[in-house]
Amino acid sequence: MSLRVPFMVALRGILAATVLGMALLGGCSRDAGTPSKSGTATDRTGTVTVQGDDRIAESLTWQAPAVELPAGGRKVALAKAAAALAAGHLYDDGDAAIPLYMALVRQEPGDVIARNGLRHALDVLLASGDGFLATSGDDIEALRSAHRVAAVARTAAPEDDAVRDYLHRVDTADQLWELNRQAEEDLRAGRLGESGKGALTKLRAALRLQPGQSRASQGLAAVESGLIRRAEDAARKEDFASASRWLAVASAVRHDAGTIADARARIAVIRSVRVDQLHDEGMQALLQPKGIALARGKLTQMLRIADPADGAVAELRQRIDQVTHYGQFRAGQHFTDGLKLGARSPEMVVVPHGGFRMGAADEDDEAGDVEKPAHYVRFARGFAMSRTEVTVDQFRDFIRSSGYRTTATRRGQAMVYDERSGNFVRRGGVDWQSAYDGSRADGSLPVVFVSARDAQAYVEWLAAQSSQRYRLPSEAEFEYALRAGSSGRYPWGNGSPSPGTDNIAGAKDTSPGGRRWSNAYAGYGDGFWGPAPVGHFGANAYDLHDLAGNVSEWVADCWHDSYRRAPDDGAGWLNPGCRMGVVRGGSWASSPAQTRSAWRAPLDAEATNARIGFRVVREI
Repeated sequence: MSLRVPFMVALRGILAATVLGMALLGGCSRDAGTPSKSGTATDRTGTVTVQGDDRIAESLTWQAPAVELPAGGRKVALAKAAAALAAGHLYDDGDAAIPLYMALVRQEPGDVIARNGLRHALDVLLASGDGFLATSGDDIEALRSAHRVAAVARTAAPEDDAVRDYLHRVDTADQLWELNRQAEEDLRAGRLGESGKGALTKLRAALRLQPGQSRASQGLAAVESGLIRRAEDAARKEDFASASRWLAVASAVRHDAGTIADARARIAVIRSVRVDQLHDEGMQALLQPKGIALARGKLTQMLRIADPADGAVAELRQRIDQVTHYGQFRAGQHFTDGLKLGARSPEMVVVPHGGFRMGAADEDDEAGDVEKPAHYVRFARGFAMSRTEVTVDQFRDFIRSSGYRTTATRRGQAMVYDERSGNFVRRGGVDWQSAYDGSRADGSLPVVFVSARDAQAYVEWLAAQSSQRYRLPSEAEFEYALRAGSSGRYPWGNGSPSPGTDNIAGAKDTSPGGRRWSNAYAGYGDGFWGPAPVGHFGANAYDLHDLAGNVSEWVADCWHDSYRRAPDDGAGWLNPGCRMGVVRGGSWASSPAQTRSAWRAPLDAEATNARIGFRVVREI
């Protein structure tokens, strides 16, 4: 049954919000000075004093409205009161049920019909109040409505047991609200209560008043979450002892084994990631002069936070021993494999296994979405990469041995650089034997005018000739080798390249006909217009040449528009039958933006042009 809520209230002042455990409502009755059973004096105004939250700590009064009994006598008045009761019109004016019944009982105290009507009206009123109390834990307006009901009931029947029971429930609701409010203030201030003061103490007091109360239960969950956050923060600072202590405190809050187990698992991941990071830093250190001592320092850090039997700890220790005492393969080692036809494979260099952050940084304003999100990639094993791009002579061994016909050979054309127009144009009679401008290529130049299909055919032939696992590098392997332990925007850092860095587009470069680049590194020149013989420029920190320039290179991966869901183990990201490949690394004709370490581009796997070649990787 709905109630007509508006009624006459008078604000009598704000009381202290922090006083808990006192009576919610002050006494009131029609007779001045008549004590209630609780011993609180009442007055004729029917004042009800409310304590608790400052939004509800106000003196509410309900004074029975003046009632004019109908001229038709008591029978008519009783009927009018019954109709008002049936309509839910309980107390807000002189035509409401409770004021009418109160006037009739006052007129004739022995009238059973009037007393029963007032009893029924009070029951309906208290039922509505219980409805408000049911949601008052989270709804301040519901608590206010429960107070209004209390004011009316206390005035109408201060000595009634049902009224007194209802007033007790309101008092409990008021205390619950105040305890929860103060606990929430503590939570916002970070006073969780683990030391006996703060939110935890108040929330437990609230739950003693009303076990299972949802707002207090949610507060307990928030305390537990706060303690878990402290544990995780400590773990991120490598203070795993404190992390364990905070988790122990958190486990006693709600005794929810699931959330604590999840937190322990997350902290275990934090520990594992940090151990792996130290492992990778130790592996990188082994490439530096006098790096063994630095790597041992990383191992010492690992031992402070990891189990001595941890696999990453054991691997770094083993690798340190291997570098110290040598082994079959070691980081930076050069080797070639013999081929069945009597030649040798391209010269290979062992790249150390480790990890790096792949992709463009957020602050790189030249990066597109295809280079993001930046993500951590870790290689479980090292790999060997050809020291240079595959040369024309090396590719000739493949063609003579296999009889393979390349894409450009079959088509009879490819995209070459045209000096007269200064553009790349399609020209017939051009294939892998040609230089960038269509002329005959020197054998020491990187092979160009090869498609991704041609590059794949070469590595399959090389694997069969050597009985070793040769393949194209994955995109992650290429960027890892290109960066060689650096994290700058460019392979050489964040600024312009120093003289002789690599064969890239410089403002000082000139073509045979005197052309210059319109989008190039200012003040830089390398003396080449077109590819240079492989290995002409210096090697990077991994002793690899031409990754940053000379020619861009095919990698094994299929094209994807971003790194979302990309492999995190350095493997190639392949799709069966993909037609769009990936090109990495700068070239002799690349703009500065295209020589960034994170730069990547899609290209049809059948495309052939004067700027793209490839190199190989061998698994070890």
